[in-house]
Amino acid sequence: MPVKNILVTVDFSDLSDDVVAKATSIAAAFSAKLQLLHVADPDPDFVGYDAGPQTTRDAVANSFRDQHRQLQGMAEKLRDSGLDCDAILVQGPYVEKIVSESKTLEADLIVIGAHSKGLVSRVLLGSVSEGVLRQSHIPVMVVPAR
Repeated sequence: MPVKNILVTVDFSDLSDDVVAKATSIAAAFSAKLQLLHVADPDPDFVGYDAGPQTTRDAVANSFRDQHRQLQGMAEKLRDSGLDCDAILVQGPYVEKIVSESKTLEADLIVIGAHSKGLVSRVLLGSVSEGVLRQSHIPVMVVPAR
């Protein structure tokens, strides 16, 4: 199966550089397009229609703008190096958004990082990479933390 479209998840941690580097090498080998995806934290306070105080809304908006700028900067560097690359910022539950975006974008491969967590954390909270591995309809490459 040819790889033409790669969904690359980034969380702006140190691991993101390794994830992007691995995806970049695959994209170069297959002349594939990269889709950088950052899933912003879901809004934990959204229960009804109340948007919260203005200071909270401003803080969330500033955070989204900062994340958008950072993501666009990453994509611009990749485009400058000759790769076909788009950047996408969405908000919501991490695993669900990654899997749904992979379908929407018709990705052939998902490249995701795996942070090293302790056993208790994995048991209680699970991990995004494990969730994506379980729910994805396409191959997933997991880049481990160093």
